Amino acid sequence: MLFVFGVVLLTLLAAFFTKIFLNKIADKSTKTKNPWDDALISALHLPCRLLIWLIGISLAADLVAFYADASIAKLTTQLRSLGVIVIISWFLIRLIKALELNLTGVNDSPQVVDATTASAIGKLLRAAIIITAILIVMQNLGYSISGVLAFGGIGGIAVGFAAKDLLANFFGGLTIYLDRPFKVGDWVRSPDKEIEGTVEDIGWRLTRIRTFDKRPLYVPNATFTQISLENPSRMLNRRIYETIGIRYDDVDKMQNIVSDTREMLQNHPDIDTTQTLMVSFNQFAPSSLDFFIYTFTKTTQWEEFHRIKEGVLLSIIGIINKHDAECAFPTSTVHLANYSSIETNSMANNNE
Repeated sequence: MLFVFGVVLLTLLAAFFTKIFLNKIADKSTKTKNPWDDALISALHLPCRLLIWLIGISLAADLVAFYADASIAKLTTQLRSLGVIVIISWFLIRLIKALELNLTGVNDSPQVVDATTASAIGKLLRAAIIITAILIVMQNLGYSISGVLAFGGIGGIAVGFAAKDLLANFFGGLTIYLDRPFKVGDWVRSPDKEIEGTVEDIGWRLTRIRTFDKRPLYVPNATFTQISLENPSRMLNRRIYETIGIRYDDVDKMQNIVSDTREMLQNHPDIDTTQTLMVSFNQFAPSSLDFFIYTFTKTTQWEEFHRIKEGVLLSIIGIINKHDAECAFPTSTVHLANYSSIETNSMANNNE
């Protein structure tokens, strides 16, 4: 009993001093800009202390088995091995998750890699660790890994036929991670289906999109391999394409209005003059003389674009007013016949 008490006491002291040591290391690591050391220390805290307790308790159990019942020793050794495998696997999973958060800028650190790429690699690594740990545990328990792998190969064919939709979504998700047509945070829409919104999460089976009315839309990943998809978040510029009409009475002022409008756009600080810029008299409409503007803004932000567009349209109205012209609107002109002429002609015909 004294030996067992001594082992438990040493285990308690070791866990206590390990906690103090890791806390000091964590304080120093937070002062550096390296995301790797922060992830390592945060992932090591709980598994390290749990490993110390596992070793200490198992050693105490070995002492009890040595003095009491030797048959317990084999069971203790096996449980210790399984515990070490589980703790190491847990530590690696925590490390990968912490690295994912640090490298994508979630934990108040500068973003190093793309969030979608980090998520995909993290999921693959975690799945590999879990599968490897399960195989090692089964080998420790006396099961043949080669037999399990052979059974998995035969069973995989049956599972493939039974879960073809699930596998299609899995490979669809893999295609998204490889081709990267969009990432988390992108605004996407499809002209083939009623899909439009901001990507919130890309899973192995589903992609969650938050529509603009704030509803979640869950799309199977296999859908993205069969539809056309637009990614407005990756546009280089936003386009302003508007048609403005003036009255037919102001036809002599059209040339000056078009010239001033073109000059205004060329000197506008928010218009990208390296892109196509056109202002031209376009057509004789039923109620107006139309000219159009075709240009691109420097910004791609939705709200900023509409602010710039509003300013451009108001400036065009100002140019039209400056030339004493008016914007046209649909009108109809009714020509009435001269009744006095009709009556004179009618009386002349009656006299004849």
